[in-house]
Amino acid sequence: MQQHKVLSLFGIKRIIFPIIIGLGVAVYLFISSFDADAFNNVKWVGQSYFYIILALCLMVVRDLAYMYRIRVLTDGQLSWGKSFEVIMMWEFGSAVTPSIIGGSAVALYILKKEGINMGRTTAIVFITAFLDELFYILMVPVIVLIVGTQSLFVSQEGSYVLYNTKFGTQGIFLIGYFLIVILTSIIVIGIFIKPEGVKKFLIGVCSLPYLKRYKEKAAQTGNELIITSKEMKGKPFSFWIKAFAGTFFSWTARYWVVNCIILAFGFSGDQFLIYARQLIMWVILLISPTPGGTGLAEVVFSGFLGDFISPGLAPALSFLWRIISYYPYLLIGIIIMPHWLNRVNKYKQNDEKSEYDMIKPI
Repeated sequence: MQQHKVLSLFGIKRIIFPIIIGLGVAVYLFISSFDADAFNNVKWVGQSYFYIILALCLMVVRDLAYMYRIRVLTDGQLSWGKSFEVIMMWEFGSAVTPSIIGGSAVALYILKKEGINMGRTTAIVFITAFLDELFYILMVPVIVLIVGTQSLFVSQEGSYVLYNTKFGTQGIFLIGYFLIVILTSIIVIGIFIKPEGVKKFLIGVCSLPYLKRYKEKAAQTGNELIITSKEMKGKPFSFWIKAFAGTFFSWTARYWVVNCIILAFGFSGDQFLIYARQLIMWVILLISPTPGGTGLAEVVFSGFLGDFISPGLAPALSFLWRIISYYPYLLIGIIIMPHWLNRVNKYKQNDEKSEYDMIKPI
């Protein structure tokens, strides 16, 4: 991707847009559900400071785990300092692009700029996506076994419409989880079993009427799976244990931030149920059309976790959650981007046009 293309992704408009949406939704929710008594009843004690500090520490754990994982996936090619910059730029890219798109295209550019060859870069992005989805697929049944399904879903009423059919949160979750399992299964087969066969399958599916416009994308995805398969072939079992460990700690720390925020304000409840509700939230946020899920995140926080919080405080806590877990990446990205671009641009660039063609979103 040409440098001006990347800078356009990180332009001031793309940064201000999610901030305006997030603040707008937070203010609206705060005003519409304001309850003076709820705020007056808040007791800020030593426990409150402890849990807020713990929430911040968990964010550090999350990023350290991501840094560890990227070092594992690059076989130590990136130093801890470079890993920090890569992860911060990766998170920055995810924060300013719609959740449904994600930061994969930006990640490809970032890793290539770090001097990692395109084959390995493609493999790393695919494997990170695979590990993230694998964590989710494995964690959902474990948490469901712990908390059960009776209190898991906030409503069974039809509140989402798909092809003129109404679905409740349970229906949306099941559809989303089923699709994640299917996509992850295709990736597993494509990387570890038969990449060429998966490529033919994808091209065949996209040869059907109404899907022909995606045929070129399907071929590109198939080629990337083949590249990933070659790059990952022969990796020892310890490699996958280390990579998944980084994934496990990063996502676990991310989710428990919310638990700490709720505990900081003196609210109790089944902590595993709070964790489980976040797993359901994640499916909704995954299809958000807004950058980083901003706006929608604040709404679903109140909807899914309102049972554990005083109604008048839910919007304030959702905003605090975003202040801790989302907005810092916008600020850090703005700060380190000039330094990062200055450093990586010292590397000799080869075949820039080919690079741009390889990292267009798929």
